[in-house]
Amino acid sequence: MQRIGVFVCWCGSNIAATVDVKAVAEALGKEPGVVYFEDYQYMCSEEGQNKIKNAIRDYKLTGAVICSCSPRMHENTFRKAAAAAGINSFMVEIANIREQCSWIHKDKVSATEKAIILGRAAIAKVHLNAPLTAGESPVVKRALVIGGGIAGIQTALDIADAGFEVDIVEKKPTIGGKMSQIDKTFPTLDCAACILTPKMVDVAQNEKIRIFSYSEVDAVKGFVGNFKVSIRRKARFVDEVKCTGCGLCTEKCPQKKVPNEFNLGLDQRRAIYIPFAQAVPKVATIDADYCTMLKTGKCGVCSKVCAAGAIDYKQKDTFVEEEYGAIVVATGFNPIELKKYDEFAYSQSPDVITSLEFERITNAAGPTGGTLLRPSDGTHPKKIVFVQCVGSREDGGGCGKTYCSKICCMYTAKHAMLTREKYPDTEVYVFYIDVRTPGKSFDEFYRRAVEEYGVHYVKGMVGKVSPENGKLMVRASDLIEGKQLNIDADLVVLAAAIEPDQSARPLATMLTASMDTNDFFTEAHPKLRPVESPTAGIFLSGCCQGPKDIPETVAQASACAAKVIGLLAKDKLTCNACVAHSSEMLCNGCSTCEKVCPYGAISYEEKEFRMPDRTTRVRRVASVNPAVCQGCGACTVACPSGAMDLHGFSNRQIMAEVDAICK
Repeated sequence: MQRIGVFVCWCGSNIAATVDVKAVAEALGKEPGVVYFEDYQYMCSEEGQNKIKNAIRDYKLTGAVICSCSPRMHENTFRKAAAAAGINSFMVEIANIREQCSWIHKDKVSATEKAIILGRAAIAKVHLNAPLTAGESPVVKRALVIGGGIAGIQTALDIADAGFEVDIVEKKPTIGGKMSQIDKTFPTLDCAACILTPKMVDVAQNEKIRIFSYSEVDAVKGFVGNFKVSIRRKARFVDEVKCTGCGLCTEKCPQKKVPNEFNLGLDQRRAIYIPFAQAVPKVATIDADYCTMLKTGKCGVCSKVCAAGAIDYKQKDTFVEEEYGAIVVATGFNPIELKKYDEFAYSQSPDVITSLEFERITNAAGPTGGTLLRPSDGTHPKKIVFVQCVGSREDGGGCGKTYCSKICCMYTAKHAMLTREKYPDTEVYVFYIDVRTPGKSFDEFYRRAVEEYGVHYVKGMVGKVSPENGKLMVRASDLIEGKQLNIDADLVVLAAAIEPDQSARPLATMLTASMDTNDFFTEAHPKLRPVESPTAGIFLSGCCQGPKDIPETVAQASACAAKVIGLLAKDKLTCNACVAHSSEMLCNGCSTCEKVCPYGAISYEEKEFRMPDRTTRVRRVASVNPAVCQGCGACTVACPSGAMDLHGFSNRQIMAEVDAICK
């Protein structure tokens, strides 16, 4: 018979305001096996933990039930306290009477009744608990960063500076991400390339960092400290080792009419190309969709002019298998597709562009050499309208996003300010819902655009943009003046909402990582663990976790690196003790559990069994690798014969809780 102690936490007023904690403690004190009960204002505090330790020693407790907040918050705290007092840490159960009770009830009577039921279920489970011992697994001293934008670059550099090896996997031919396409950064108006390029060079020259450019993660297996990753290196038809990046092939290629994705299709490139001058690695790539040689077998000009002999038309995709102790997701963002927003005439007029396209037009390395020209006729626009929140902050009924994209207000102020500074004769209008400037010096930056540069900020939304006689007729409302406006603009710039990269969801499936309804990766805890995924060993960096600007991205990237370094610094990790196990007598070898296991922890082996008639029979039975198993329980649900069970969450324990709740 277990000797159980019950400890009910007030959690200040979080629990005590809705739950009668003393009544809960007294009611649970009458349950079979309970020899001690107590309530305290802050059970997670040092004084509260001492109460638990003293009770365990004084009353010779064999198990403890803590009625408090979510086990995600303080399960480890209470388990360590119990272990320090001399009992197995897995003899502690948490009854969540905060998130699952006090926070969702207003009536104190019903909340108290429910808290007692939850505590009773936890007591029933403790009666069937058994001491568990966690094993250990080694840590591979290498990290993988998926994504080579500024978030991935900063994370990789920080990890490498701590002495650990890092691999960056980037799906584009070069690292740099969206920041490499930007002209200036707010609020300091620094040259984006001047900030980014030195970091790209540092990555290339760092002996601890390997770059897998033009590559994608193909498969991920394993667990924290021991991930096995397959990386697909796409054929670029150029030998990276031999290529010197001289660019002669990109000059001589006869296929000139290929849309330039780096400049967002605003100009054209050749079939063999280097994305931009500062690309890292500076290696040419052949676009198989446009290369005449690869499509027809006729041409070969780039091969003839390449003195290094780097061109290889027979190159195939290759796969690299590597092991990592930690994985960082830094997959970044993309502006949303604007074809559905036909009221702004984006698909009707080349003079309606996105903010990122405006960045390329005004960039010295862009399609116009940095001169602001209308895409339709190459003339200088005299009147520009910027439209805010295109696809952001929608009510859910449209095709856009319900969230604020966070960066649009500031980069629009930047665009307006730079336009007025360089072209004082240009009239600039900004239509907005609200101006949001939450960062350091951001509000001052916005006010400079209005007060110093004379940008016309209009509170109201644009209803329609119509191409008329070489102009763009913008029909909008001015909510402050209470009137309708008709502006004959030369250029309309749309601040498109940002969304996670399309690679995020399939990657999350491979990593068994959590995502929200907008396909952003979900953090383990929004306040206390903002750079960690709920899946152990998976960390989040940059816009894969939510919209953010460059300073915030860099800060999160360094925070993410610190967490990775803390993991890689350990030689061994304590494994999860609550792992699956198979009853060999019940297992029928059907392989169902093996198929549903997301971690590859289950295998099968042939075993001899002695039958009642003294003959032997060979049967195929499941075997669980406890170092790989993460205790998700998928196999226990899927097993048709009931052979699979979970230490710490056995079928008997779960049913005992159900019976206690229904009592």
